[in-house]
Amino acid sequence: MCRFVAVDAYSTSWLNLNPDAAQSLTAWLTVGAFRPQMSGMSDPLDTVFAALADPTRRSILAMLLEDDMAVTDVAEPFDMSLAAISKHLVILTRAGLIAQEKRGRVKWCKLEPGAMKAASVWMQGFGQFEPVNLDAFERFLEAEFSPEDRNREE
Repeated sequence: MCRFVAVDAYSTSWLNLNPDAAQSLTAWLTVGAFRPQMSGMSDPLDTVFAALADPTRRSILAMLLEDDMAVTDVAEPFDMSLAAISKHLVILTRAGLIAQEKRGRVKWCKLEPGAMKAASVWMQGFGQFEPVNLDAFERFLEAEFSPEDRNREE
């Protein structure tokens, strides 16, 4: 039996598989055999959120917040090949989150903050709801419906 909620090299606890099978499944999912292709997504917001779903890509974006970086510098802190980082960069570029340009023989990446605007606006729509403080609500109900108030009403 195989069930998976989040699949990556570190989530083998979510899989009822041995670690080798989990790595094979991770590799299969990484190459896009299971998840929808980025280029096939019709809504740009879907593409942005799909790109942001991966922790490696979020780390890359955090690194690019500081300054433009060469692809080799982006790849340095990660324990993966340059080809794997390049695939992540392609996904971020297609989502419009970064731009890549060649300067001489070096390919540079820079953050495109405008691409996050639609996602930010969409998420802010959920910020209008204040979290409910259940303790305060309970105190309010006790004060409104205390036994003393009921006696006065009768």
